[in-house]
Amino acid sequence: MSTAAAPVRTLRAGTVLADLLPASRVRDVALVVGGAALTGLAAQLTVPVPGSPVPVSGQTFAALLVGTALGARRGFLSLALYAVVGMAGVPWFAEAGSGYAMPSFGYILGMLLAATVVGALARRGADRSVLRTAGTMVLGSAIIYAVGVPYLALATGMSLGQAVAAGLTPFLIGDALKAALAMGALPAAWKLLGRKG
Repeated sequence: MSTAAAPVRTLRAGTVLADLLPASRVRDVALVVGGAALTGLAAQLTVPVPGSPVPVSGQTFAALLVGTALGARRGFLSLALYAVVGMAGVPWFAEAGSGYAMPSFGYILGMLLAATVVGALARRGADRSVLRTAGTMVLGSAIIYAVGVPYLALATGMSLGQAVAAGLTPFLIGDALKAALAMGALPAAWKLLGRKG
């Protein structure tokens, strides 16, 4: 009887993918550290953008995926760990960067906020259908840009228009592709686990 009740608990409102693993402090620490490491690894997948100090990288996709899969609290902690360790000198920001005195650091701060927001939305089922996942990824990306672009303008002395041209416009196609990946991956994961809600 108790084994039949366990899946019912995982189906409760507020479940994210990480909650399907057996609960423990060790699990939570491993998920937070793993999410930070995944973001750091994904950040190394970069493509320079001519005329922009910000490269296309996999870190934004990883940050949104981490927030969605782990939920708001663990997503926040994971991206906070990523940011703090990178500021301390570990070269795992995009293009093996570290520190906080780089023009693209605002995007990292935006990822911290975005992971928290998409994690909260995932707790409300925003990662269980293609359309809801698309909306969640678009909102998460918008939050990253809302922090990153003004920071880029301040850090470089660009006007806001120049910062949009250098730090937002060249990334829209890549963000659409990342959202499409998430739209397929997250609902598919729920379907595979038989826990659509």
